[in-house]
Amino acid sequence: MAKVHVTPRMSDAAVKAKTGKAWAEWFGLLDKAGAKKLDHKAIVAHIQKKHGVGPWWRQMVAVSYEQARGLRQSHEKPEGYEIAKSKTFAAPLADVFEAWNDKEKRCLWLKDAGFEIRKATPDKSLRFTWVDGETQVVADFYSRDKSKTQIAVQHCKLPSAKAAANMKAYWGKQLESLQAFLITSP
Repeated sequence: MAKVHVTPRMSDAAVKAKTGKAWAEWFGLLDKAGAKKLDHKAIVAHIQKKHGVGPWWRQMVAVSYEQARGLRQSHEKPEGYEIAKSKTFAAPLADVFEAWNDKEKRCLWLKDAGFEIRKATPDKSLRFTWVDGETQVVADFYSRDKSKTQIAVQHCKLPSAKAAANMKAYWGKQLESLQAFLITSP
């Protein structure tokens, strides 16, 4: 399998500071260990057993390796593709949460608002099955101060890289629509 040029999400300095090795060293070690023929779990297990790297970093190293070697596409997870989009709004947390949680308000800014929320944790998160009936969405809310709120939308179990790219663009537009709604609503 040919090597694929992918820029890891973390710098060489960051990965070396946390794991003791830069990307080229990791990729060389994993190539020598035969990781191109292993599944994700086996790569992670190898990194843990042979190199003692903590849980978050061994996942980062494994995913970056898989992407660099063409074993995994960007946004690809074992259960499908996953994207995330976030935005900070000049609005209090309660207002932003209500704009999502209240179906009537949600219909005023969200193009595809016809889903049912499975779980709502007030001023923290919403979980729902998307209108396609198959993919999952999580919206997490973070207060940045009394008048600023950040929202992070994660859309999971998408069927393809194209669907992931489309939904990333979609959520970008919808968060812009939410911003306009928050500015104009009383």
